[in-house]
Amino acid sequence: MLTNYAALTRLLLGLLFTFSTCGNADAQTAPIPSEPAGSWFIGTLVLPAGPKKWGGFAEVQARSNSLFREYFYNELKGGISYDLSPSFTFSLAGGRYATYDYRALNDGPLNTEKRFWQQLVINHFLDRLRFEHRYRVEQRWFTFRNDSHSFRNRIRYRLNMFLPVNKRTLTRKTFFLSAFDEIFLNPTGPVFERNRLYAGMGYQVSNALVLQLGWVNQTNYNPASFEQGIFTPQSSSGKNNVVIQVTFRIARRQGSPPEKLPSQQG
Repeated sequence: MLTNYAALTRLLLGLLFTFSTCGNADAQTAPIPSEPAGSWFIGTLVLPAGPKKWGGFAEVQARSNSLFREYFYNELKGGISYDLSPSFTFSLAGGRYATYDYRALNDGPLNTEKRFWQQLVINHFLDRLRFEHRYRVEQRWFTFRNDSHSFRNRIRYRLNMFLPVNKRTLTRKTFFLSAFDEIFLNPTGPVFERNRLYAGMGYQVSNALVLQLGWVNQTNYNPASFEQGIFTPQSSSGKNNVVIQVTFRIARRQGSPPEKLPSQQG
């Protein structure tokens, strides 16, 4: 049994190393100049599904261009979920996203985005290792500072993994490791728009409170172009960020709550 856990751990670390070398260290539309490392702060409030299978969430994010300073970006979002079965959950959600120039916050956002999405999450467990597959389709409306507007669709897939350390399940007083890789696809091109790679650790304090600390690399890809006889190959820019996340689950009046994965909603 221990041999299997060691093999799974080596495989997970190998995948993380492989993806981490795919791009250079840029936060989401971060204004120039950009620092080598930034910070993401995430607060999530979750209402787990009850006897009628309905649930919901609300989440706020703030991001800084450098470590714990130069704030430039925020997200505010929420949604409802329905458990199709213990392993399948469908969600509808939306949010508001704003990007600023950290050097001139009083000038207002450079752009704001209103987003709506449909999502399917599939969970399956392999002994102590928990897998979460998340499929999402997004509709995105942008407003820029010059009063121009645009609309885009996007498709996302995320493979998330959790490994409890001191217990066999994710329950109170459990330390755990987590990792995910997420790809962002643009139906109109460039098809491969972004990759997000995360690794971290967490502690489930109680059935209600979960604390997590991690690292995320977000890499954006620009399409190849051919203009005025000059070919420009595909390029990428990425940025490493420290992630601090606090999740609070609202208790329902029922027996012992089922095991829930402490996933990021973003």
